[in-house]
Amino acid sequence: MTFYIDAKKESSSGEIACLLKRCIRKHSGSWTEIVFLCIGSDRMTGDCLGPYIGQQLSRYAGQGIFVYGTLTDPVHAMNLKETYISIKNRHPTALVIAIDASLGQKKHLGYVTIGNGALYPGAGVRKELPPVGDIHITGVVNIGGMLEQFTLQTTRLSTVISLADTITQGIVSLIPSESLIQTL
Repeated sequence: MTFYIDAKKESSSGEIACLLKRCIRKHSGSWTEIVFLCIGSDRMTGDCLGPYIGQQLSRYAGQGIFVYGTLTDPVHAMNLKETYISIKNRHPTALVIAIDASLGQKKHLGYVTIGNGALYPGAGVRKELPPVGDIHITGVVNIGGMLEQFTLQTTRLSTVISLADTITQGIVSLIPSESLIQTL
Protein backbone atom coordinates (compact mmCIF):
# COMPACT_ATOMS: atom_id res chain seq x y z
CA MET A 1 0.00 0.00 0.00
CA THR A 2 1.25 3.48 -0.86
CA PHE A 3 0.24 6.48 1.23
CA TYR A 4 -0.16 10.01 -0.17
CA ILE A 5 0.59 13.04 1.99
CA ASP A 6 -0.15 16.62 0.96
CA ALA A 7 3.17 18.34 1.70
CA LYS A 8 1.47 21.73 1.82
CA LYS A 9 -0.38 20.82 5.01
CA GLU A 10 1.20 22.02 8.25
CA SER A 11 1.07 18.51 9.71
CA SER A 12 2.71 16.84 6.70
CA SER A 13 6.18 16.23 8.20
CA GLY A 14 4.53 14.58 11.20
CA GLU A 15 2.41 12.41 8.90
CA ILE A 16 5.55 11.43 6.98
CA ALA A 17 7.30 10.45 10.21
CA CYS A 18 4.31 8.41 11.38
CA LEU A 19 3.86 6.57 8.08
CA LEU A 20 7.59 5.96 7.66
CA LYS A 21 7.77 4.51 11.17
CA ARG A 22 4.79 2.29 10.30
CA CYS A 23 6.57 1.04 7.15
CA ILE A 24 9.82 0.45 9.06
CA ARG A 25 7.99 -1.61 11.70
CA LYS A 26 6.80 -3.97 8.95
CA HIS A 27 10.50 -4.91 8.57
CA SER A 28 11.22 -5.34 12.29
CA GLY A 29 14.02 -7.66 13.31
CA SER A 30 15.40 -8.30 9.84
CA TRP A 31 17.90 -5.41 9.65
CA THR A 32 20.70 -3.79 11.67
CA GLU A 33 21.37 -0.63 9.64
CA ILE A 34 19.36 1.88 7.65
CA VAL A 35 20.52 3.11 4.25
CA PHE A 36 18.90 6.12 2.63
CA LEU A 37 19.37 5.80 -1.13
CA CYS A 38 18.61 9.26 -2.51
CA ILE A 39 18.28 9.07 -6.29
CA GLY A 40 18.46 11.86 -8.84
CA SER A 41 20.65 14.36 -10.59
CA ASP A 42 21.78 17.81 -9.55
CA ARG A 43 21.75 18.82 -13.24
CA MET A 44 17.97 18.90 -13.63
CA THR A 45 15.78 20.91 -11.27
CA GLY A 46 12.94 18.38 -11.08
CA ASP A 47 15.31 15.50 -10.50
CA CYS A 48 17.37 17.03 -7.68
CA LEU A 49 14.88 16.13 -4.92
CA GLY A 50 16.73 12.95 -3.93
CA PRO A 51 20.25 14.43 -3.87
CA TYR A 52 19.03 17.50 -1.98
CA ILE A 53 17.42 15.29 0.69
CA GLY A 54 20.58 13.16 0.78
CA GLN A 55 22.68 16.28 1.33
CA GLN A 56 20.53 17.24 4.31
CA LEU A 57 20.40 13.70 5.74
CA SER A 58 24.18 13.26 5.46
CA ARG A 59 24.51 15.40 8.61
CA TYR A 60 22.80 12.57 10.51
CA ALA A 61 24.79 9.68 9.04
CA GLY A 62 26.60 7.41 11.48
CA GLN A 63 25.56 5.03 14.24
CA GLY A 64 23.92 2.63 11.81
CA ILE A 65 22.55 5.26 9.41
CA PHE A 66 24.10 5.63 5.95
CA VAL A 67 23.28 7.99 3.10
CA TYR A 68 24.02 7.44 -0.59
CA GLY A 69 23.22 10.17 -3.10
CA THR A 70 23.95 13.82 -2.34
CA LEU A 71 24.33 16.98 -4.40
CA THR A 72 28.10 16.48 -4.50
CA ASP A 73 27.96 12.72 -5.11
CA PRO A 74 24.62 11.92 -6.78
CA VAL A 75 23.21 8.47 -7.52
CA HIS A 76 21.53 8.61 -10.92
CA ALA A 77 20.71 6.45 -13.94
CA MET A 78 24.36 6.08 -14.93
CA ASN A 79 25.60 4.73 -11.58
CA LEU A 80 22.48 3.38 -9.84
CA LYS A 81 23.02 -0.29 -10.58
CA GLU A 82 26.65 -0.28 -9.39
CA THR A 83 25.80 1.79 -6.32
CA TYR A 84 22.97 -0.55 -5.33
CA ILE A 85 25.22 -3.60 -5.70
CA SER A 86 27.81 -1.83 -3.53
CA ILE A 87 25.17 -1.04 -0.89
CA LYS A 88 24.03 -4.67 -0.80
CA ASN A 89 27.67 -5.82 -0.40
CA ARG A 90 28.63 -3.22 2.24
CA HIS A 91 25.35 -3.33 4.16
CA PRO A 92 23.90 -6.84 3.68
CA THR A 93 21.57 -6.50 6.67
CA ALA A 94 20.43 -2.94 5.97
CA LEU A 95 16.92 -1.67 5.50
CA VAL A 96 17.11 0.43 2.34
CA ILE A 97 14.83 3.46 2.06
CA ALA A 98 14.86 4.72 -1.53
CA ILE A 99 13.97 8.36 -2.18
CA ASP A 100 13.32 9.94 -5.58
CA ALA A 101 11.36 12.62 -7.41
CA SER A 102 8.34 11.55 -9.40
CA LEU A 103 5.89 12.88 -11.94
CA GLY A 104 2.20 12.36 -11.31
CA GLN A 105 -1.32 13.55 -11.83
CA LYS A 106 -2.14 17.22 -11.39
CA LYS A 107 -4.14 16.46 -8.23
CA HIS A 108 -1.01 14.91 -6.63
CA LEU A 109 1.42 17.72 -7.45
CA GLY A 110 3.22 18.61 -4.21
CA TYR A 111 2.37 15.29 -2.55
CA VAL A 112 4.73 12.81 -0.93
CA THR A 113 4.23 9.08 -1.33
CA ILE A 114 5.48 6.48 1.14
CA GLY A 115 5.11 2.74 1.00
CA ASN A 116 6.69 -0.64 1.52
CA GLY A 117 8.31 -2.22 -1.49
CA ALA A 118 10.83 -1.24 -4.09
CA LEU A 119 11.09 2.09 -5.86
CA TYR A 120 11.19 2.00 -9.67
CA PRO A 121 13.47 4.93 -10.51
CA GLY A 122 13.17 6.46 -13.94
CA ALA A 123 9.67 5.08 -14.53
CA GLY A 124 8.25 8.60 -14.96
CA VAL A 125 10.66 9.33 -17.80
CA ARG A 126 10.36 5.85 -19.34
CA LYS A 127 13.81 4.62 -18.28
CA GLU A 128 14.25 0.98 -17.38
CA LEU A 129 16.30 0.90 -14.20
CA PRO A 130 16.43 -1.82 -11.55
CA PRO A 131 13.93 -1.60 -8.69
CA VAL A 132 15.65 -0.58 -5.44
CA GLY A 133 14.88 -0.40 -1.74
CA ASP A 134 12.64 -1.99 0.85
CA ILE A 135 10.65 1.20 1.46
CA HIS A 136 10.07 3.99 -1.05
CA ILE A 137 9.50 7.71 -0.63
CA THR A 138 8.76 9.98 -3.58
CA GLY A 139 7.93 13.62 -4.00
CA VAL A 140 5.60 14.47 -6.88
CA VAL A 141 7.46 17.45 -8.35
CA ASN A 142 5.48 17.93 -11.55
CA ILE A 143 2.79 16.54 -13.84
CA GLY A 144 3.64 13.55 -16.01
CA GLY A 145 2.27 12.47 -19.34
CA MET A 146 4.13 14.40 -22.04
CA LEU A 147 7.72 15.51 -22.65
CA GLU A 148 8.85 14.18 -19.27
CA GLN A 149 12.51 15.24 -19.65
CA PHE A 150 11.45 18.80 -20.50
CA THR A 151 8.96 18.73 -17.62
CA LEU A 152 11.75 17.82 -15.17
CA GLN A 153 13.99 20.56 -16.59
CA THR A 154 11.30 23.22 -16.13
CA THR A 155 10.08 22.15 -12.69
CA ARG A 156 9.97 24.97 -10.16
CA LEU A 157 12.85 24.84 -7.70
CA SER A 158 10.54 26.10 -4.96
CA THR A 159 8.38 22.97 -5.37
CA VAL A 160 11.40 20.68 -5.10
CA ILE A 161 12.87 22.49 -2.06
CA SER A 162 9.52 22.60 -0.26
CA LEU A 163 8.95 18.87 -0.79
CA ALA A 164 12.55 18.03 0.16
CA ASP A 165 12.41 20.07 3.35
CA THR A 166 9.13 18.46 4.39
CA ILE A 167 10.40 14.93 3.70
CA THR A 168 13.67 15.63 5.51
CA GLN A 169 11.85 17.05 8.54
CA GLY A 170 9.71 13.91 8.72
CA ILE A 171 12.73 11.62 8.54
CA VAL A 172 14.86 13.65 10.94
CA SER A 173 12.09 13.72 13.54
CA LEU A 174 12.57 9.94 13.79
CA ILE A 175 16.30 10.32 14.41
CA PRO A 176 16.90 11.06 18.10
CA SER A 177 20.23 12.15 19.49
CA GLU A 178 21.43 8.52 19.44
CA SER A 179 20.19 6.51 16.48
CA LEU A 180 17.06 5.80 14.50
CA ILE A 181 17.74 2.09 14.83
CA GLN A 182 17.78 2.12 18.62
CA THR A 183 14.32 3.74 18.80
CA LEU A 184 12.51 1.37 16.47
